[in-house]
Amino acid sequence: MRFDDILTFTGKTLSSARKRTWLMLLAMSIGVGSVVILTALGEGARRYVTQEFSNLGTHLLIVLPGRVETSGGHPPLIGGTPRDLTLNDAMALGRSSSIRLVAPVILGSAPVSYRQLERDITVLGSTAELLPVRKLELGQGRFLPAGDPSRESAVTVIGSKLKKELFGGKSALGKWVRIHDRRFRIIGVLKPSGQSLGMDLGDVAIVPVASAQSLFDTQTLFRILIQANGREAIPRAEKSIIEIISERHDGDEDVTVVTQNALLSTFDGIFRSLTYAVAGIAAVSLGVAGILIMNVMLVSISQRTAEIGLLKALGSPSGQILRLFLVEAGMLSAAGAFIGILIALAGVWALDRAFPAFPLSVPVWALAAAVAVALSTGLLFGVLPARRAAELDPVRALSGK
Repeated sequence: MRFDDILTFTGKTLSSARKRTWLMLLAMSIGVGSVVILTALGEGARRYVTQEFSNLGTHLLIVLPGRVETSGGHPPLIGGTPRDLTLNDAMALGRSSSIRLVAPVILGSAPVSYRQLERDITVLGSTAELLPVRKLELGQGRFLPAGDPSRESAVTVIGSKLKKELFGGKSALGKWVRIHDRRFRIIGVLKPSGQSLGMDLGDVAIVPVASAQSLFDTQTLFRILIQANGREAIPRAEKSIIEIISERHDGDEDVTVVTQNALLSTFDGIFRSLTYAVAGIAAVSLGVAGILIMNVMLVSISQRTAEIGLLKALGSPSGQILRLFLVEAGMLSAAGAFIGILIALAGVWALDRAFPAFPLSVPVWALAAAVAVALSTGLLFGVLPARRAAELDPVRALSGK
């Protein structure tokens, strides 16, 4: 029997038992579809986090007060009592040749009001360097003026959402708003950019760092954002930051420098492992589908003993019977994998339309792996029924025993 004859024979066999065929196709397609969809979700989560950190800025380093240490038995803790970061610390960092821009940051919450309208917002105190360091974009007006960061100035740049809440469709430039107990003139409005690591940039007011110090009655910086002078300068910039701050803090290395690349690589590794783990869990359903194929084929052998006996009586060797059942299992697995991929692609498309901010995508390796596992599972669990059919005695098989 030629291979095309085997395919024709197997196709007629599957079409003659439609309920049994559709049951096995459903099991295999659900297994393949779940593997692809869950893999796409894991890959989408990895890309989303990577994109969020990439949007923070280019060649970014973040200086935090306190040194991260491991003290045994617990997650990393901030070691000792950290010394506060000050504006003078931030200004001193600018003398390093590896550092291009320095943006000190003060973070607080305060009510902002315009006439009878008032709402609580996040207030960021910083300098003109925050715009390029954080890759912010202006929709209208201009950003904070450059100059001496220790000088106060009653100007502010507000987010697009805050502008809409307070001024509607009218222009906000030149208007005076009250933030807490001080008045600020609006000189710019940020472009709509959504949330960034949990902070809604549309609902913020950015003021000069000295004005924020006075507003919140503090000299302590929340963070210092650094832009290194190129990707290759990041390690040198990190070393310079630690040396300069240690010199200013009486030799104590009491700051933590977090690089953007380190954050990206850490989260990338975590989400890759999560994706593989989720795909592995989903692949268990393929094993269940394979067991179903085996059981159904074993049942079908008992119903097709006369057919198998007739083939043997006509001279079909045991190897040919074995191939017939293996081809049947392979065709079921391949068809189920194809249907499962179509279901998965439709599901990913629907999720992508429902959550456009979440970058869903199906990795090519996931498609190839799902099909390969489906075929191997189907063939593996098809071996036992195929061998059992091949070993039937022709005389007993013809008698239906």
